[in-house]
Amino acid sequence: MEEMVGRWWHKAVTHLAQRDNSESVVHLKDVQKSIGVLFRAAGGSAALRLAPASRQRIGGPRTWLQKVAGSGVRADTAQLEPDVLALPASLSVFDNRTLNRDLYLWLAIQSASFEHTGNWVSDNCQASRQGLRNFPGFASRYQQLLSAHLSLRIHPSLLRGTSALAETTLQAALRGDEAIACELKSSDVAPVWLWLGASDILACITTRSAGANDPTDAARPNAAEDKQRRRTQRTQEGQERNAMVLPFRGEALMSWNEMVRVNRSTDDEGDGNAVAAANDMDKLSLAPDGQTLASRVKFDLDLPSTSADDLPLGPGLRLPEWDYRRGILQPDHCVVQVMEARAGSSFSPSPALRLTARRVSRRLETLRDAPRPLHGQDSGDSIDMDAWIRFSADQMGQGGLHSDTPPVYTRHTRRERSLATLLLADLSLSTDAYATSQAKIIDVIRDALFVFGEALNAVGDPFAMWGFSSVRRHHVRLQHLKSFDETWNASTRARVGAVKPGYYTRMGAAIRHATLQLTKRPERRRLLMLLTDGKPNDLDIYEGRYGIEDTRHAIHEAHAAGLSPFCVTIDESGHDYLPLLFGQQGYALVHRPEDLVNRLTQAWATLARQ
Repeated sequence: MEEMVGRWWHKAVTHLAQRDNSESVVHLKDVQKSIGVLFRAAGGSAALRLAPASRQRIGGPRTWLQKVAGSGVRADTAQLEPDVLALPASLSVFDNRTLNRDLYLWLAIQSASFEHTGNWVSDNCQASRQGLRNFPGFASRYQQLLSAHLSLRIHPSLLRGTSALAETTLQAALRGDEAIACELKSSDVAPVWLWLGASDILACITTRSAGANDPTDAARPNAAEDKQRRRTQRTQEGQERNAMVLPFRGEALMSWNEMVRVNRSTDDEGDGNAVAAANDMDKLSLAPDGQTLASRVKFDLDLPSTSADDLPLGPGLRLPEWDYRRGILQPDHCVVQVMEARAGSSFSPSPALRLTARRVSRRLETLRDAPRPLHGQDSGDSIDMDAWIRFSADQMGQGGLHSDTPPVYTRHTRRERSLATLLLADLSLSTDAYATSQAKIIDVIRDALFVFGEALNAVGDPFAMWGFSSVRRHHVRLQHLKSFDETWNASTRARVGAVKPGYYTRMGAAIRHATLQLTKRPERRRLLMLLTDGKPNDLDIYEGRYGIEDTRHAIHEAHAAGLSPFCVTIDESGHDYLPLLFGQQGYALVHRPEDLVNRLTQAWATLARQ
């Protein structure tokens, strides 16, 4: 009974202490696309990632009811970091839904112009002025936001001492007063919802993408549920002492707030208390232990022996790689080795797959180059009635003048479509996972490659197919499936049937190799299609933003060479990074892996008609 009454009391007091604007709440996911458009239009970095903010300790006075309830201590405020813009997962600051939505848009506009110098007040004032210069049409909305926000803030006359001075200075800065008498910190005042907090911390805990090729991710619980952006700080962990010597030092005991071990045991058992404790901390302290991801998995991914591996074709090709940190294209940084599966048994697709291939081939055969009528010709196969009527009307208007060669005929002629296609398939380790209860991702990719080959062979356009995976920059494997000079026959089908999961996904090098192949083609239009199940990834520094930036640079190189890159993916988180790489219209997300066979050919047919 006491416990039940305690829970009721806590719930009632907490509800009374908080201002409830639930009817006007706006969620980040509902305005995420608009935020991205405004941020890019204002000149924001294309590589900056949007993430939900975590609750941080705030300052300012609290009401007696908040003190009783223990609330008003933390809030999820906007934070800007070098690679992440963290915004509240939901906003209900105002009792007007339109104002809450405009607040999201304003934070996007301001963050695009924000420059972190260490002075929280002046940085935000400068960013606000620049944001209004970039978007003068937003000025009226900003004034409404400012008035509504100031009406919610406590009047400085109700405060005392340094709190009154801090609030006075802050409200003067919000109104545009340039004479800022002192430097304030965000913790000195109540949350300023129109401003950003900034940090130059580079080491932060982030939730790994579902498409990353880390074998331990599949066993990591709650990876999808907890996507908050948490603030961290670097620290050094003391050297471990001899386990048999246990000196007691009470002052050296570490609390949760001081240290959290981020490297887990090999079984990676879940610990719900760790997430709850992390949510209660202002910052997470990270201490390196000298062990990298590569050192934990490299023994599982050693290359097979020469006798068991695929056959290398010719010497390796050296290709450059983009380093976004230094802003340079590193020449001869990667080594690409072309591989071919050893001769084996022929590929025998299932009857259902053969039926699908025949159905898709018949549908795409309508795209074959056929004779098309040219109207309004001076000679031809038949009379063009529309052209004859127009010609007769023109003659009557000119006083009955006649022509020996009137343009009133229709002539059928063949117009050739000049299109070459290269399909690049991701054969990384993640494709060994199950896409459905009965088939792995590699099986779905194999079926899609077979149907794609059958369909394009029926159309008659030149095409090539390659697979790729990698083990660091010195071993990027390009799997030879079909070149432009080869016909689609039993040999190429056998290579498709022999594809198997490889290693990691150094996507930039694979795209550059495909670009070199396509630039040699004489066709007017050259299509580069990428089939993948995750984002760029490798054992070394290619993990994270480095891989994204290199892939993005490689795609820009393909565009500059006159190619048309397009991506087809089954990665559920593809919307997070593919617009940055290929643009909003440059990719197709397949939600059900079993639909990949048909969606791949449908995407090609749509691109071929353009």
